[in-house]
Amino acid sequence: MGRKKVKKRLQEEDKLLTKSGKENKHMRIAIPLANEKLAMHFGHCERFALVDVDLTEKKILKREDINAPPHQPGLLPPWLAERGVNTIIAGGMGQRAQQLFAGHGIQVVVGASAETPENLVGDYLTGTLQAGENICDH
Repeated sequence: MGRKKVKKRLQEEDKLLTKSGKENKHMRIAIPLANEKLAMHFGHCERFALVDVDLTEKKILKREDINAPPHQPGLLPPWLAERGVNTIIAGGMGQRAQQLFAGHGIQVVVGASAETPENLVGDYLTGTLQAGENICDH
């Protein structure tokens, strides 16, 4: 997802906030981790940072790191959905995985660089996240 798409997504969320009041004020973003930074290969990461954000204030409320379940195709979309994740920031992710996440109502942003979760989420919230090319080809 490119910079314009990220900015458009944030604008759409702002509109939802205006229409529905406090219902969509918070969001949970998942980031796969390797050495405390974004893991470039999503499906085989060992941990996830789950970052709760306030969309109105555009700030991070809380970060919780959890161990990923053993790798199994199709497991992560329902597993992350059960944990309240709305958005994933990834370096790369296959098309099929992106479709599975979409089926669970989870937005996927691909092409992010190996930064800390706080930097990635901060940039996402301000609409300045540099999302480039999806590094995954399957």
